[in-house]
Amino acid sequence: MQTSSDRHEYPAHWEADVVLRDGGTARIRPITADDAERLVSFYEQVSDESKYYRFFAPYPRLSAKDVHRFTHHDFVDRVGLAATVGDEFIGTVRYDRIGAGGRPATGAEADEAEVAFLVQDAHQGRGVASALLEHIAAVARERGIRRFAAEVLPANTKMIKVFTDAGYTQKRSFEDGVVRLEFGLEPTDRSLAVQYAREQRAEARSVQRLLAPGAVAVIGTGRAPGGVGRSILGNIRDGGFTGRLYAVNGALPEGQKELDGVPAFRSVRDIDGPVDVAVVAVPAERVPEVVAECGEHDVQGLVVVSAGYAESGPDGRERQRALVRQARSYGMRIIGPSSFGVINTSPEVRLNASLAPDMPRAGRIGLFAQSGAIGVALLSRLHRRGGGVTGVTGLSTFVSSGNRADVSGNDVLQYWYEDADTDVALMYLESIGNPRKFTRLARRTAAAKPLVVVQGARHGAGPRGHAVRATQLPHATVSALLRQAGVIRVDTITDLVDAGLLLARQPLPAGPRVAILGNSESLGLLTYDACLAEGLRPHPPQDLTTAASAADFHAALSHALADDSSDAVVVTAIPSVGEGSVGDAALAEALRSAAAEQPTKPVLVVHVELGGLAEALSAATSTAPQPGAASGPDPTPRTGERVKPRAAADAGAPADEKGAPAPAPPPEGTHPIPAYPAAERAVRALAQAVAYGQWRRDAADPGKVPEYEDIDERGAAALIEGMLARGQGLTLTTEATCELLAAYGVHVHRALPAPTPDAAAEAARTLGHPVALKATAPHLRHRADLGGVRLDLADEEQLRRAYAELTELFGSPEELRPVVQRMAPRGVDTVVRAVIDPAAGAVLSFGLAGAASQLLGDMAHRLIPVTDRDATSLVRSIRTAPLLFGWRGSAPVDTPALEELMLRVSRLVHDHPEVVAVTLEPVVVAPHGISVLGASVRLAPPPARDDHGPRTLPAY
Repeated sequence: MQTSSDRHEYPAHWEADVVLRDGGTARIRPITADDAERLVSFYEQVSDESKYYRFFAPYPRLSAKDVHRFTHHDFVDRVGLAATVGDEFIGTVRYDRIGAGGRPATGAEADEAEVAFLVQDAHQGRGVASALLEHIAAVARERGIRRFAAEVLPANTKMIKVFTDAGYTQKRSFEDGVVRLEFGLEPTDRSLAVQYAREQRAEARSVQRLLAPGAVAVIGTGRAPGGVGRSILGNIRDGGFTGRLYAVNGALPEGQKELDGVPAFRSVRDIDGPVDVAVVAVPAERVPEVVAECGEHDVQGLVVVSAGYAESGPDGRERQRALVRQARSYGMRIIGPSSFGVINTSPEVRLNASLAPDMPRAGRIGLFAQSGAIGVALLSRLHRRGGGVTGVTGLSTFVSSGNRADVSGNDVLQYWYEDADTDVALMYLESIGNPRKFTRLARRTAAAKPLVVVQGARHGAGPRGHAVRATQLPHATVSALLRQAGVIRVDTITDLVDAGLLLARQPLPAGPRVAILGNSESLGLLTYDACLAEGLRPHPPQDLTTAASAADFHAALSHALADDSSDAVVVTAIPSVGEGSVGDAALAEALRSAAAEQPTKPVLVVHVELGGLAEALSAATSTAPQPGAASGPDPTPRTGERVKPRAAADAGAPADEKGAPAPAPPPEGTHPIPAYPAAERAVRALAQAVAYGQWRRDAADPGKVPEYEDIDERGAAALIEGMLARGQGLTLTTEATCELLAAYGVHVHRALPAPTPDAAAEAARTLGHPVALKATAPHLRHRADLGGVRLDLADEEQLRRAYAELTELFGSPEELRPVVQRMAPRGVDTVVRAVIDPAAGAVLSFGLAGAASQLLGDMAHRLIPVTDRDATSLVRSIRTAPLLFGWRGSAPVDTPALEELMLRVSRLVHDHPEVVAVTLEPVVVAPHGISVLGASVRLAPPPARDDHGPRTLPAY
């Protein structure tokens, strides 16, 4: 055993679960003396060739000295990590700190280490070495090592590729028949891009394995009809699953070989052949036994519909943790527990491993729901024809995560990002386990396809089954940050469906100009008002009168679509009666044909009590795949392009809820038109599409983070290091705050303490009149409305009189803590804040000082690092922004200087994660220049790992 004399305390925070390239999982952890037998067993399974590549010579077995060396580490100068599946090593990596000449060294003055890997042959090609390199590099940086050196035989091309593909800055040399690689460990843009790309491929593959299995076993299929397991078995069978399906029930009588026409077994271990996914529907107390059987049978993933976990209390939460740990020990991922199931409508899969009795129609919408009940509602809403929402709209995939103990919305986003069958992603979230990662993934996904999110539990704690990081930010702030990342945030599941239907069926509008036409003047005016309320720019409605024919609708819509002054068209329709009135089918065909002639603008229909019209529009505009149709459209259409629809559902498509037959396939080249039962719903969906289209255009040129030559990053780092050495989590003094901010070009007006009238007079002489006298006590700070500030004191007499007034009104100088400050040019008082939130990450906020921000909450927010375009939009995003731009004849203020200030604060927080909070208040923005009159900074030790660290799954 290692003793305290040859090692530091075991670094438990280095332990991590990771997803490998093929979608399986492994655990990375430090190697200890207790691993001697595991190391020997691992080495015996490595081929002679791999051993030769590792030691540059035949090395059939490890000596006792080798085993001691490779298992005894001090976790500072000598570190070894192992990748494990179950209780076995599948790969190892170690580094040894070296000094001049490559000799072993100790201490922080030696910042280079030699690194070496060994991966079991059966696991090569799974990305084990790449994952180990990310983690050993993070460990090395934590221990003060800045460079790695590795010697590799030229024939070992796989290992050379691991190093060269990592994205670090490196140099290569060749000497004595050995390739020597040296590379710095500081993350670069390329290394982070490589890391994120590997993370995306691995996590997407892990979800794909769950959604597109070749063989599924349903475990817990009761002998009597009914029950969860038996229902799911029937749904998979009736849905036409293309793979192999098995029923598993430990209580089956001996000799029973089938259940509901499906091969049946008493244990998954009895199945002769691979099982890719197991649906677990047994009582919670039996799940560990089932997981062990699945792991021993090399099942790739689990969908756990069983309940009785974290949602049931502390005991259930511990049961849930044990479930995740057990599954990951076998390299399996879990959807659930308490999951409603998963669905994949692809003709190559046709998997309905859920409690939904009918297989949804195939289409282009991906759906993720954390709540089973909401998932049912959304499936039903999207399945419905006619009535409130447009009819045939199909799904590509559906995932109900339940307690999302393992697979989460982040994983599904990774899958949808590259899924050619998904054009629009809809998500119902009750909690976001890793908001920082979610916003990063959402931004990337939204740049390719729309992502619509509704969040439940907005005003209280999330579901008990969800492990959620605490956040200090209000929900409105989190929503604003999601919108900045391109997420289309809606408030209800009705809005979720409405927006999803429009985005799945229509091109993005090029702007906010809306043409309105229809056969009801009143409905047109309602639509006009709704457009104004949503910030759109509607044209006056065109009333076709109730006598309008289908030809009139066709002509009016064709004209509106051809008009360059409109970006979208809303058609309103009410029932008409009498001889010659337009029929539903005729009107639907007229609108469809007009839209097909001008396919670059979105068209929406608002109908009143016209179920027949909605059904007719659906029949003419289905997005489901045609039998034999080619692969779907490009999932990332450019703004203004119309996605070519997959035609109607195949002959096996289910009937609608009322038993009506599915509509006939639409004519080739038709375009789907969504229909809405209320003007407000249609316009709200259109406004979301307009905002998203603008975000897509802006995202094409996101701006840049400016470089400022006067920023002293190293000087600031030295200041921070010295300040933190005095104590953890400290608020800086005024002098230290000013010194740190000055290193980034942010200069705070001096404020001299004035504990007595004479001290105030002396301070004024030092600064020069006119001056301001301020009370800085916490209850009076930044509260000019309470009278704790006196401005424009032109001489000593006025200053002493003001001092007497303040002390008479508010108490002694000890209570007031008065200061004297030189008067700044008049302008608009604003506030700039930056905070590192434990859930959302670094956030920059801006608003006007005083009531606007404190009472009305009129603040705008952006994720750090902020680009120049972000800063420009931030200033203009608050409701009171007109006060900065010459409202009611006032002089416009210097917003470019304000934007530069925010960019400098953003750089400070981004460059130094130890800076956890910055507040500049007030910042007076004058017509020429700005004045920072108050500032505070808080420091704390940086987290050991963040989103830029190595890939990891959430800890359990």
